[in-house]
Amino acid sequence: MKVVILAGGLGTRLSEETEAHPKAMVEIGGRPILWHILKHYAHFGFNEFVIALGYKADEIKRYFLHYHALSSSMTIQLGSGQVRVHDQDREDWTLHLVDTGLPTNTGGRVRRLQSWLGNEPFMLTYCDGVADVDLRELAAFHARRGKTVTITAVRPPSRFGGLVLEGDMVKDFTEKPQIGEGWINGGFMVCEPGLLRYCEGDDVSLETHMLERLAADGQLAAFRHERFWQCMDTLRERRLLQSLWDGGAPPWKVWS
Repeated sequence: MKVVILAGGLGTRLSEETEAHPKAMVEIGGRPILWHILKHYAHFGFNEFVIALGYKADEIKRYFLHYHALSSSMTIQLGSGQVRVHDQDREDWTLHLVDTGLPTNTGGRVRRLQSWLGNEPFMLTYCDGVADVDLRELAAFHARRGKTVTITAVRPPSRFGGLVLEGDMVKDFTEKPQIGEGWINGGFMVCEPGLLRYCEGDDVSLETHMLERLAADGQLAAFRHERFWQCMDTLRERRLLQSLWDGGAPPWKVWS
C-alpha cells in the first residue's frame, strides 16, 4: 500500500519557521518532521511514498536527492574530484516527489496524484503530525469496515490544566490532560480509490468538502487512537516536540 503525504501547504501558522523552509522540513531532533513520519510508516512495512509538493518543493527534492551522501561519511579526492561515500544504514524507501501546484487545495493535491496511485487502496496523511499509531492495525480496521475512507480519531492534548470542581473547591487538578470529550481528525487515513470521485478540481478541500460528503454518505469510518498524538501547527508545538525528543524517549519514536 502506497502512502500519500500532503507536503505542499504554506504553513502560515508556523510562519517563524516556514518563511525559510516548507513545513515538512522544519526540524525535530536535527531531522525534518517529514523524516519522522517516513520512519513511522516504514517501521510498519509501508515503504513507498507519494509526496505531494507545492510550497518550496525544491528544498524537499534537494534534501532527498542528497540524502544518502549527507547522512554518511565520505572521502573526497580534491585533485580528481572523486567522491567515495562510506555506507551507513540505508533507508529502504521509494519516494515519488510530485509537484501538485502552489495554490492547490488539499483535496486537489490528492486528485493530482491519481495516476501515481492506480486503482488500489492507499494511506494518506499530513506532513505536520506525529503519533504512535499502530499502522498495521489501522489498515486491518479499514479492511474490516469496508468504507471508502478511515480516519484516525484522536483526542488532542489540552493546553491548560484540567480542574474537577466540587462547589467552590478544586477536587482534582490535572496538568494538561487529554481532552475528555471531542474527537478530531488526527490524519493517518486509509483510502479507497473511490475517494477521488469526491474531488472535482484543484480548489477542493479534503476536509471541508470530501470528508464531510463521505460522512454524509456513510462512507467515513473512525479508528480511535487514545495514545500519543501531537500536531506541529505553531512554534510552541514545535518546541514541545523538540523537548520530548531531547528527553530521550519521544513517544512517537516506535522504530529502533
